[in-house]
Amino acid sequence: MRVFLFDTPVDILSRQETIDRAVTAMATRQRCQHVALNVAKLVNARSDAELDRDVRDSDIVGIDGMGIVFALRLFGHKVEERVAGVDLFDDLIAAAAERGFRPYLLGATQAVLNETMAVLSPRHPTLHFAGARNGYFKPEEEAGVVADIRASGADCLFIAMPTPRKERFMHAWRDQLNVPFLMGVGGTFDVVAGKVERAPDLYQKLGMEWLYRLMQEPRRMFWRYARTNTLFLALMLPGLLRHWLGGERRAA
Repeated sequence: MRVFLFDTPVDILSRQETIDRAVTAMATRQRCQHVALNVAKLVNARSDAELDRDVRDSDIVGIDGMGIVFALRLFGHKVEERVAGVDLFDDLIAAAAERGFRPYLLGATQAVLNETMAVLSPRHPTLHFAGARNGYFKPEEEAGVVADIRASGADCLFIAMPTPRKERFMHAWRDQLNVPFLMGVGGTFDVVAGKVERAPDLYQKLGMEWLYRLMQEPRRMFWRYARTNTLFLALMLPGLLRHWLGGERRAA
């Protein structure tokens, strides 16, 4: 079900429903573009017209951050779970290995990319990669990267590049890539390769993964989180006030 949070589309789908849609896209070779939505992306899309367009034009806008889950619940939407990008990537790689789909990995450094494939291959012995390319290429090399992905015959493409670069790459080239399922996975390759430690389950359930990452990289992450979390709170307060007042009027 697609709803809107501060005018940004969000698809309320379970983890299994998301997997099913991705697998169906691969099986039928009908394009499906997935964008994972968190607080930072929602906030940044409000001042970045291209990012806003890239999110809106996606086939699935998945709930990646617990901040989005909490906000939707406060506004009265029933959200059973979030579908974290890292978890969905693991699920889809397992589905690809089981069903014979071939993924293409794009992004990260060459060392991280190599380690990611080295970790996934023994974990999924039947998995065959369509190809791989690190994310360090110049704008003038982009068309060549697209041509390589297209020629690979990949069934799914996972893009480990930062926002908004991955969203713009997908939006610009999705029709030329000839890959049915496309998904931006951010720093997922770093997690799989063991370069970045994911937050423990308790932090994830409480929606505090950002705090765990802040403790790991305080200098780099402090101002990013301070800005986006403050702006998100500024959106939430008047929105909740209007929602609650509207509910009281309807009840009266």
